[in-house]
Amino acid sequence: MIKIILIIALFVLNQIYAQNNDNEEHINSLTCELNTLQKQGYINGFSVAIVNRDAVLYKKGFGYADVSKQKKYTTNTIQNIASVSKTLIGIALMKAQEQGKLNLDDPINMHLPFSVINPHYPKVPITIRHLATHTSTILDTKYYDKSYILKNNSDFGKGILKKQYRIFNDPDEKMTISDFVKKTLVKDQEWYRKRNYIKNIPGAIFKYSNVGATLAAYIIECTTGIPYDEYTKTYIIKPLGMDASGWSFDTIEMDNHSVLYASSIDSLPKYSLITYPDGGLLTDTNDFGKYLIELIKGYYGAGTLLDKSSYTELFKEQLSSENLPNRNAKNPYNDEYNSGIFMGITPAGYIGHTGSDPGTGTYMFFNPKSGIGKVLTVNTSIDTKEDYRQFKSIINAIEKYEELIKQSKIDMQ
Repeated sequence: MIKIILIIALFVLNQIYAQNNDNEEHINSLTCELNTLQKQGYINGFSVAIVNRDAVLYKKGFGYADVSKQKKYTTNTIQNIASVSKTLIGIALMKAQEQGKLNLDDPINMHLPFSVINPHYPKVPITIRHLATHTSTILDTKYYDKSYILKNNSDFGKGILKKQYRIFNDPDEKMTISDFVKKTLVKDQEWYRKRNYIKNIPGAIFKYSNVGATLAAYIIECTTGIPYDEYTKTYIIKPLGMDASGWSFDTIEMDNHSVLYASSIDSLPKYSLITYPDGGLLTDTNDFGKYLIELIKGYYGAGTLLDKSSYTELFKEQLSSENLPNRNAKNPYNDEYNSGIFMGITPAGYIGHTGSDPGTGTYMFFNPKSGIGKVLTVNTSIDTKEDYRQFKSIINAIEKYEELIKQSKIDMQ
C-alpha cells in the first residue's frame, strides 16, 4: 500500500514538474515572439496581459515609454486606454440602477437639467439604454474634437504634426462635461445643429457615439449627486485595488506616464479629454488586468462590484440584426457586431472593447467559453498599414499562446 502511494506521489510530482516546464516554455516563447515584434519599430512601447477569473497568467511590457530617455515600457507604465474606458460607464450605470437612482429604460430627460431631443423625432424619448447601446441617434460631429485639451500651453504646432492633430485645444478651453453636452445637444446652444442627430427613430439603429457615452456618464452625476470620476473611484477603481489608476493627471504617478507618439519618431504633447468618461481612464497593465479579472468573474456570477443580475444585463446582447444592418461579421474582434451595456460583443462571442486615441491603441476582450481574457495597450498611434500589421501580429501572438498558458497554469493549481 505504501509503495502504491509513493508511486502515485512520484507520478503527481513528475506531472507538476512537466507542467511547470511547459508553462515556462510557453511564457518564454511568447516573450521572445513579442520582443521580436517590438523590434519591427512601428510601435514604440506596449504591454500585454493574459488573465483568467482567478489570476494574471502572463504580463509584460515591451519597448519604450520614452524613446529619447530609453525608458522601458513596463506593466507599471500608465497611459489613457481610450474607448475601453466606456466599459466603466456600463458598470457605473448598473450600480446606479442597483441603488435605485435610475433605470436603464428611463427617458434621459427625466434626469437632465435640460432637454435632449432628436429634432427628427421630437416626440420619441431617448432612453438611458439607447445611450448605453449606441442607438440614441446622437452623433459625433466636428465639435467633438473640442474635447481634446492640452495639459500645458505648447509650441506643438509649427509643422505637419500640428496640421494632423488640429483637434488639440488650449487649456483655457476646458469646460465641464455638463457644458460640453449642453453646447452640443441642446437647441439654441452654440454647437447645436439638427445634423448632430441621425434621421432615425431612437433605438432603431446602432451608431457609435462618444458624446452619447459622455451624456450617460453625466446622467450618473445627475442621479447620484456625485461627480462621475468620484463615483467610479468609489464603486470600481478603489474596490478593485486599482491604485495606479485615475481620471486626471493629478490622480496618478506622472513619472510612470508614457510619452505618447503619433508615429515611431513623433511624440505628442500630454492631453486630456473634457469627455473623459468616454476615453480618458489612465491606468497601467497591472490595474487593467485586475479590471478584466473582475469582468470575467462577473460573467460567471462571482463578481464583486455588481449583483449577478446586473452582470447578466451588462453582458447580454441588447440588439438584433435590424439594429445593425451593415455590421462586419468577418472580424472576430469587431466589437460593434452587437452591444451589451457599453460592452462590445463580437461575431465570435468575445466580450470587451477596443480603443483608439492620438498616441494610444487598446484592446480588451475575454472569451466566455474559455474564461480567458487579454489586454493590449500601445503608446503609438495605429494609422498606417505597417502600424496595423504590427498591432495585429501582437494580437495573433497573444492568441497563439493564451490557451497553452491557461492550460498549464490551471493544471498546476
